[in-house]
Amino acid sequence: MSIQRVGVVGAGTMGNGIAQACAVSGIEVVMVDVSEAAVQRGLVTIGASLDRLIKKDKLSEAQKAQALALVRAGTDYAPLADCQLVIEAATENEALKVKILQQLDALLPPQTLVATNTSSISITKLAAATQRPDRFIGMHFFNPVPMMALVEIIRGLQTSDATHAAVEALSKALGKTPITVKNAPGFVVNRILVPMINEAFFVLAEGTATPEDIDAGMKLGCNQPIGPLALADMIGLDVCLAVMNVYMAEFNDSKYRPCPLLKEMVAAGWLGRKTGRGVYTY
Repeated sequence: MSIQRVGVVGAGTMGNGIAQACAVSGIEVVMVDVSEAAVQRGLVTIGASLDRLIKKDKLSEAQKAQALALVRAGTDYAPLADCQLVIEAATENEALKVKILQQLDALLPPQTLVATNTSSISITKLAAATQRPDRFIGMHFFNPVPMMALVEIIRGLQTSDATHAAVEALSKALGKTPITVKNAPGFVVNRILVPMINEAFFVLAEGTATPEDIDAGMKLGCNQPIGPLALADMIGLDVCLAVMNVYMAEFNDSKYRPCPLLKEMVAAGWLGRKTGRGVYTY
């Protein structure tokens, strides 16, 4: 299946980023959200992002106009029925995602593929909530979507080879580099990344080094663009803790125990950049 038109449910950070990536690649996109205000915020964000690319000489004014012309946005789900693939990019809440996916399932033609942009929820479980589990797949984009090259393609137990092939081809058409992942808690990247962040909190709690030196050590010694503690502040300490709690529950392995300092900081409301204070003060 050649995917020429993509639907995106959600105009937030991930949704508008996915919509932008599609439009810049010449693919028509329908972006929907629950309110007109959310839709307009998403469109403004796309415009601002494209302007930044123009300032960096990575995009022309003509290319910006062409991309924006390919984006149709609103609150009505009906136009999604004309898409070959619809990507759900709502908040990371299982009940909400299931509700949206079931609405899509009732609206979309049987041959339409459905993907979810979840970073943690079981693809197999979400697929089972639809009547098209063989045409359901995970597409985990990374933030900021227009800049990050990776897409994790997650196959549920029911995902067909044809669905996987179509989504893999689309990912490449978007200029992304896809990796194929089996359904498992945290998939690949977050399965490795978040425990590393958790270990950085143990090192900090033990007084082995300052936050600045821990981050500098990982940047200079492991060639990471940002240190694990600064990254935790960017992600949100509450999110990091929630992920570790999922791993602990799913794997029942003590190596996934959340660091007490991480738990304490979340309890204090020090969640990182979004609250103005985490490991660092903003």
